[in-house]
Amino acid sequence: MKRRGTIITLVVIVVLFILGIRYIWMKDRQDPVVYETDTPAVDNVIKKTVATGSIVPKEEVLIKPNISGIIDEIFVEAGDVIQTGDLIAKVKVVPNVNSLNSAKNSINSAQTQVETARLAFESQKNIYSRQKELFEKGVISANEFDNAQLAYNQALQRYNQEKVTLQGAQQTYDIVKTGTASGLGAAANTEIRATVSGMVLDVPVKVGNQVIESNNFNDGTTIATLADVGKMIFEGKVDESEVGKITENLPLEITVGAIENKKFDAVLDYIAPKGVEENGAIQFEIKGTLSKKDTTFIRAGLSANASIILARADSVLTIKEALVQYDPKTQAPFVEIETGDQQFERKDLELGISDGIIVEIKQGVSKDDKIKVWNQITKPQQY
Repeated sequence: MKRRGTIITLVVIVVLFILGIRYIWMKDRQDPVVYETDTPAVDNVIKKTVATGSIVPKEEVLIKPNISGIIDEIFVEAGDVIQTGDLIAKVKVVPNVNSLNSAKNSINSAQTQVETARLAFESQKNIYSRQKELFEKGVISANEFDNAQLAYNQALQRYNQEKVTLQGAQQTYDIVKTGTASGLGAAANTEIRATVSGMVLDVPVKVGNQVIESNNFNDGTTIATLADVGKMIFEGKVDESEVGKITENLPLEITVGAIENKKFDAVLDYIAPKGVEENGAIQFEIKGTLSKKDTTFIRAGLSANASIILARADSVLTIKEALVQYDPKTQAPFVEIETGDQQFERKDLELGISDGIIVEIKQGVSKDDKIKVWNQITKPQQY
């Protein structure tokens, strides 16, 4: 029995040994890792950051009335191009009762003053006529005649002044009542005219709407918004983590969501000195003036993205950023160049700018070198 057990044990050991030898042999037959290679290419490298915003006119002018009332007529609509002085709307005045009574009282007072001055003038006129006859007959002296003539001239002047005052009071009454007066012409308050040339962006009022005049206590009702659509700017915001990387006069590439396959050049000319908190992050306002070189019409208010070009290198030798390795001790960049079949040699690099996908190579490799793809993804094993 002992002999039989020994034989069985030996047989098991031999079988296990053979299986182990077979396992090692099968492992040695597996193919080693085969590294692929990639080559450098000549390309443009653009390092940039992106800001979101919209396209707005550089200057918008709000047209407001100089008198309160009701819109009687509107002569323009959004999209019209108008010139300075063109008529935009007419306002029908709704007179204020207190102001109307005050103006009426001013007329009555002026009429009284005119009548008083007229009576004084008529009196001095009669005295002057009598003194003139007496002077011509030699009854009175020249000095007395001169005094009579002076009094007559002063009475005439006062009478004329009071008539002018009455005319002004009448005009004031007409303006309070109707918004205009005879003789004012184009200066009538009821006529709302353009103060600048440009395109009408918006007419927020309709016929029949009540409007309020612009004064020290109220901004007034906007009747129309005008702007020169040939002078547009990008207005957006950048995060505080990016604002330190940008400076004024950097070039921008503007892409407008509503205009496909189009890019517009711009120049960054304003960075807000103070940030504003939005959704827990500090945002800084930026502005860039568009340099339109074509006739593409950009509507005000369209959303847009601005690529702020921080650095640029055109037609330079580049490789994929994923090919670059870094020394674990010195953090110096390098790649492995193929010198033979699956044989590689380390080459130190001098890098330029990177856009996160490709990086500029200033020194270290040539255009014909084959670079090891060291971090390639292996295929899953099949069982």
